[in-house]
Amino acid sequence: MTKDSFAGGHPTALLSTCKLLTVHRELLVGQVKNIQCILDNLQLTGFFCTEDTEIVLRSATKTEQVRKILELVQSKGEEASEYFVYVLHEACDAYIDLRPWLLEIQYKPSDSIKEIPVINTDPISKYCKKLRHELGQDTRFITSYAQKEETLLEDVYTDTLMELLSEKNESLGYLDSLDELLGQQGVFNEHAETIFIVGDAGVGKSILLQHLQNLWSKRELPSIEAKFFFKFRCRMFSAFKEMYEISLRDLLFKHNCYPDGDLDDEVFSYIVRYPETVLFTFDGYDEIHSDFDLENLPEVVSPEEKAHPLMLLTNLLSGKLLKGSRKILAARTGTEVQSRVVRKKVFLKGFSPNNLQQYTALYFHERDYQEIVMLQLDANPHLCSLCSIPLFCWIIFKSFKHLRSMYDDFELPDTCVTLTSVFLMLCEVFLGHSSRPGPLKRSTRCPADTFRGGTRTLAGFAKLAQLGMEKGGFVFSQDEVVSCGITAEDLQLGFLRPVSNYDSCGNPATFEFLHLTLQSFLSAFSLVLDESTVPMEILKFFTECEYQKDHHFQLCGPCLGSSKPKGKNPFQTNEHLQFANLFLCGLLSKSSAGLLEHLVPPSSLKKKRAVLKSYLANCVKSHLKGLPRHPSETEGCKVQVMPHFLWMLRCIFETRSNDVARVTARGISADNIKLTYCNMSSADCSALNFVLHHHRKHLGVDMDNNNISDYGVKQLQVSFCKMTVIRLSVNQITDCGIEVLAEELVKHKVIKVLGLYKNQITDVGAKLIAQIIEECPHLMTLKLGCNKITSVGGKYLASAIQKSKSIFDVGMWGNTIGDEGAGAFAAALKNHASLTNLSLSANGITSVGGRSLAAALKENTSLHIFWLVQNELTDDAATDLAEAVRINSGLRCLWLIDNQFTVHGARVLADALPSNSSLKEICMKGNQLSEEEKKLFKMEPRLRFS
Repeated sequence: MTKDSFAGGHPTALLSTCKLLTVHRELLVGQVKNIQCILDNLQLTGFFCTEDTEIVLRSATKTEQVRKILELVQSKGEEASEYFVYVLHEACDAYIDLRPWLLEIQYKPSDSIKEIPVINTDPISKYCKKLRHELGQDTRFITSYAQKEETLLEDVYTDTLMELLSEKNESLGYLDSLDELLGQQGVFNEHAETIFIVGDAGVGKSILLQHLQNLWSKRELPSIEAKFFFKFRCRMFSAFKEMYEISLRDLLFKHNCYPDGDLDDEVFSYIVRYPETVLFTFDGYDEIHSDFDLENLPEVVSPEEKAHPLMLLTNLLSGKLLKGSRKILAARTGTEVQSRVVRKKVFLKGFSPNNLQQYTALYFHERDYQEIVMLQLDANPHLCSLCSIPLFCWIIFKSFKHLRSMYDDFELPDTCVTLTSVFLMLCEVFLGHSSRPGPLKRSTRCPADTFRGGTRTLAGFAKLAQLGMEKGGFVFSQDEVVSCGITAEDLQLGFLRPVSNYDSCGNPATFEFLHLTLQSFLSAFSLVLDESTVPMEILKFFTECEYQKDHHFQLCGPCLGSSKPKGKNPFQTNEHLQFANLFLCGLLSKSSAGLLEHLVPPSSLKKKRAVLKSYLANCVKSHLKGLPRHPSETEGCKVQVMPHFLWMLRCIFETRSNDVARVTARGISADNIKLTYCNMSSADCSALNFVLHHHRKHLGVDMDNNNISDYGVKQLQVSFCKMTVIRLSVNQITDCGIEVLAEELVKHKVIKVLGLYKNQITDVGAKLIAQIIEECPHLMTLKLGCNKITSVGGKYLASAIQKSKSIFDVGMWGNTIGDEGAGAFAAALKNHASLTNLSLSANGITSVGGRSLAAALKENTSLHIFWLVQNELTDDAATDLAEAVRINSGLRCLWLIDNQFTVHGARVLADALPSNSSLKEICMKGNQLSEEEKKLFKMEPRLRFS
């Protein structure tokens, strides 16, 4: 063995391999589980003879066999010993437990040993290799949004925003990488095994799972050491007949990858013995459609037991079957699974502005196209908002690229962009595949001609889509496709794509629509195209949504404790139906009339449009009338809208009906509407703006905890003149959004409450907010906690607050203004006339800043509540704070939680309390006092430690 066989400075680097095996003998005896692969290679390469192998196999136990192998290879010299270690290194799947050891000894095979081949004969390793190969082939190209387009996943994959949620669906911040997705961060149930990924239609759930699968196939998923990776699309479980039963073995092997030869017994036994080596992904849980009565079926806990595949799924997710395996479950927003089976929860929110730029650069290789698209996106925030959803972005970009290649004058729409218009463009592209353009581009584009020529084809796909929607199915047989008049040529257009055999019984090919949202669009198209559909029947999907109009119900079958409405599918959300309703509104809008009048008699369109508008107006009136109202002393009457209200807004925007928008605006009679936790996206701001445009009075709007972003702020720009209360906390807003907000608020000067907690505002944005404080004479409340504001921004804000005569509540928790910023706020506090509430918690303030603030308190009578929680104050500041306590008669509450005061500092503060009868409490929980020391102050109840 050469000296560089073990590179680096580790002590074992100077050992010969023979001695190395002696030093680590017991570790190897304990960790080497598979001896057959070692024996096969030693015998094939001539290091062992048949007699050596027989000697090893005479030993009764595995550990004794390993010891015998070590004795034999060491007796045969250095080369045999090094080859033994080389086998462990090369057959990595067979000896995965030894990877840490090989890293520890910094193993590097010599050039001579590399020339000797290693064959991995381990059955588990052979199956893993085959599984990686097949998964790599399956996931190499993007299949989620494109048919017949061989686009490499790695060429266009772009990360999306991944928000980590708590058990109560509260934001825990955003993940930076897939390692964090699979890691411990955000785990709220250590006993559960399922990572639950939720997100809206087209937001990138399937592509994310495909990316994970592809990384695993290439051994590029370092954060999770899984030997086996099984992927499932949940809609396959709807294809099984009610009486069909299979075992877990069949589910894994027949519907994923079958072991070669007769190795299935050995592989399956290994999986059952070591379930922690298995990773599952289940995509589209909301797409399961089942009328089966699962509540009366027994649980499946035995891996050998046969049961309906749906029961296997529910018992896998609940941990009753193959307990210890890891699962990633993806579903649309609104699909709720009980927390006891969810390990952690991640909410996908689509592309950030940076993600969108990256995707644009990857999608358009031509620099000219990139520049044109980015220019048009920059000019249209609503188009940007639509493009933040990966599916819609792909459709818009695909349409642009195709239509730009066909027509000289095509540009992305810059006004009246609706989701319906986006899907109409996609249909135009697909229908255009049947035409054969000449070598020269046509000078003008006429969508009406394209749709008129493709009416039969479009009607066939629309009929099939509606058939699926009515039965709750998303997979179609060859017979169903043919029955709708769809020909083999039609199948080449891109609307449908073939899918693999779900039932593994040799049945004919099955098909599915390019995306579930496209099926929703075509279902709506069917209601419009079909002249036999009476006007009232177009509301069929609206009525189906009524039973869960204002709530989400839990699902996942009896094993996960669902309580399904009787007669309703326990698995499915109704988002696909809501999209069908939305597209119906768009297709029956006047903006679509010019196109549809070439396909449908105008009289039919007019009747259906009248029915729809009447229904929407009545729905809005009824909804707004029944909303709960909450009086507020500072902000007037508040009304909390329900989740269904957002779908109403979307539908109204798609209709582009000013009449319905006016009815909605008149129905908002409260002073303040709450749209918190509504899963409101930036694109929805256009819908809200469309309604608020007709609202004549000032209004407060609470949009905390949504996905508004800078795009949404830009779309709301014209409505800020009406808003006295604006709450946009936890919405990914940056300085760009603040620039738009500041311009409007300073212009109109009506703002009273501004909430921007937990965004991405820096000192640049802080300077703009300071301008709002100075120039808006009615601003009373400002919440800026958990942004990225340093002492620089802190000075801007403090200076503005010092000048304001109206502001009384300022929250700065969780920034980094430090002692310099604290000094600026101290100057603002002196003799301030209106400021009553101030939080400078978690800002890196030490006793230096604490003393400045204490000195300012001596000259302040307005401040009632002062929070300095989670800073770095020590006893050095205690004397100054105690003096302030003695003098300041206005202070009611002083919170010093989680600082570094000792019993000495607490005693100094306690001694000051008798001089101030108006102070209600000084809270010192979480400081450096023992339980015994806290008892010394039990006679002073206003000094609290709990």
